[in-house]
Amino acid sequence: MKIDLTDTTSSKINKALVKGRRAIGTPAVGMVLTLVIVTDEENAYDSLKAANEASREHPSRTLVVIKRAARSPRDRTTSRLDAEVRVGVEAGTGETVVLRLYGEVIDHAQSVVLPLLLPDAPVVVWWSVNAPLDPAKDPLGALAQRRVTDTYAAEEPIHELTARAEAYHPGDTDLSWTRITPWRSMLAAALDQVACRVTSVEVEGEEFNPSCELLAMWLADRLSVPVKRSLSAGPGLTGVRMDTDCGPIVLGRADGSLATLSIQGQPDRAVALKRRETAELIAEELRRLDPDDTYASALKYGVDRLGMPVGEKEAPADEAASEEPKKAPAKKTAAKKAAAK
Repeated sequence: MKIDLTDTTSSKINKALVKGRRAIGTPAVGMVLTLVIVTDEENAYDSLKAANEASREHPSRTLVVIKRAARSPRDRTTSRLDAEVRVGVEAGTGETVVLRLYGEVIDHAQSVVLPLLLPDAPVVVWWSVNAPLDPAKDPLGALAQRRVTDTYAAEEPIHELTARAEAYHPGDTDLSWTRITPWRSMLAAALDQVACRVTSVEVEGEEFNPSCELLAMWLADRLSVPVKRSLSAGPGLTGVRMDTDCGPIVLGRADGSLATLSIQGQPDRAVALKRRETAELIAEELRRLDPDDTYASALKYGVDRLGMPVGEKEAPADEAASEEPKKAPAKKTAAKKAAAK
């Protein structure tokens, strides 16, 4: 069932939700959280489709916030809220409200969303595109226990990772991190099979792929060994090589679906490492609503430290500055001798 509301309010939207539930005979008691999707008109369909598929595992009320750009000076001052209420088959296993914001109300999206949140239920905010640099300080992000971004959708993913590390707050997460969950599980399982010490690691993947960088940072942070980041044609992550004192451990995936795990002294094994759809990634993130300390630790390791031996750091700025005054007197002495001659 679909109900269209033009130039409406949050109160009227709540009444439409109640009306829709009564019409189809479905109560709201089965929903476990509120998922707020912040997107644009271009990506709204794909984002909502992914959320509806994830709702089969996590029945939720989905609020899609679309901030419409002003086409004329008059549109910037005219505030309007249009809504599309969906219940029943068209909303997956929960409820969906598509909110289109115009004019000044765009700057007060949290005031529209707050009355529509499920009472006493967790709130998750997902920015499918154009995520803020500090999600926790965003007005919508402040309403949530969990804030999901996607660095892969940014124009400069690697710079975005650095900004995420500087602005990290407990509850922040990234779909680029979720994409490497199978890789992390497989590599950890491979190390459990051998009693060897890892000496170095090489991570191979596409250029400017944040998932590759996050996997490399996670390995460097956990193993405390040098990690080299090398480039390939993709797709995505293509391989990880861990050199140990018992021989190399290699996990390679050239086609984006089937990988090969090679361990010294053991036969090669084929493992499934298919690139997952957005719906699977969102469903995984909704399984846990507590802070991800492992992600925080890997993120704060820093992209700029990849390829450098662990423990090797650049000289502090004050130390470098303190060396220059020592060289200056020597130059002055040489100049005085030349003048005397």
